[in-house]
Amino acid sequence: MRSVVVMRAVACGVVSVAALVGCGESTEGVGSPTASKAAGEIFNPCRGALSDEALRSAGLDPATKSVLTDPPTGESSWRVCSWKPLDNRYGSGRRMVGVFSTDHTLSDARKKEGATVLRETAVNGRPGLVSQENSDPDSCYVSFEAEQGMFEIRTSWLSTEGPRIGDACEMSEKYGAALEPHLPK
Repeated sequence: MRSVVVMRAVACGVVSVAALVGCGESTEGVGSPTASKAAGEIFNPCRGALSDEALRSAGLDPATKSVLTDPPTGESSWRVCSWKPLDNRYGSGRRMVGVFSTDHTLSDARKKEGATVLRETAVNGRPGLVSQENSDPDSCYVSFEAEQGMFEIRTSWLSTEGPRIGDACEMSEKYGAALEPHLPK
């Protein structure tokens, strides 16, 4: 009998603490990257969150999806998928456009070892930056703020063969501007 009373007291204590935490007046962390990270929920561009229509309107071919990282279960700091462009103006068979969804922030991107920030930018009004990996100067990222952390759009070349028409950074910015309305704030 005594163990039942102790178990009830423990259960009531846990419920009381949960209620106090959930009902507090503080909004610290609400909508912040830390809150998203703690919840383990970031936007998933790989599983239909970016519709075929949104991809096509941005100039990407939904049938060419390539998954870089999308763990089937559990928390993840990154969800990344890439698509080939619909048109062939820039050698589309040799180019991929990646959508990186993360709980990391622009501040993290600015401090990233092995990367060079080329310039600050804005993507449809969202603060952002343009950068390149030092080990891969043929690809380029445009990164921009999100409540969960940030999104990054990377344009990269699949091979060193054939012509490379256009600037990867300018393309990343254009794809970023086209995809941004389809991504959560």
